[in-house]
Amino acid sequence: QRARRVASVCTGAFLLAEAGLLDGRRAVTHWARCDEFAARYPNVRVEADPIFIREGALWTSAGVTAGIDLALALVEEDLGRAIALDAARELVVFLKRPGGQAQFSAMLSMQRTDDRFGELHAWIAEHLTADLSVPALAERVSMSERSFVRHYRADTGRTPARAVEQIRVEAAQRLLGETEWPVKRIASRCGFGSEETLRRSFVRVLGVSPQGYRERFVR
Repeated sequence: QRARRVASVCTGAFLLAEAGLLDGRRAVTHWARCDEFAARYPNVRVEADPIFIREGALWTSAGVTAGIDLALALVEEDLGRAIALDAARELVVFLKRPGGQAQFSAMLSMQRTDDRFGELHAWIAEHLTADLSVPALAERVSMSERSFVRHYRADTGRTPARAVEQIRVEAAQRLLGETEWPVKRIASRCGFGSEETLRRSFVRVLGVSPQGYRERFVR
């Protein structure tokens, strides 16, 4: 009760929930354990996507690497951005990813043991400005459009259009963090066509604008 803050990393959220500290609050844990967590602790609003969540004095993070993001957020809160930035540079990581950023990449989340679309995903990532419509992608994998959409959705849990959008957003994320290019140039390089299209996709996928995202990264 005297602790100013309580934080957990990865499945450490189970301990906080078992102690009743997360009742009525939002929390995150490793994505692979979210269903189990939700079943065991129905009074906790578990979320699968964020890398860390702050609920007052309680902090929970996703996987182990997300614990670094949480720790840097705590350092920044206590000692300021400059100190947190020094720590991040020492660790050779970004200052901190936004807490709401997805736990794992689009490419990783679409991988399966029988990854028949793996080569297609790699090709998409290398040809972001190409025609990535359903007809073009179906032709590339030698399938009819109807069969492609059905099998793709069954294998990856999303539509081809949504997958393409996520891969493009992920590429834009990297350029926003690693370059000083204007957003318009990044939009063109990643196949969005316009800055506004990139902005809409960013907000839909990440819940933040490209500029807002960039401001959280070391450039």
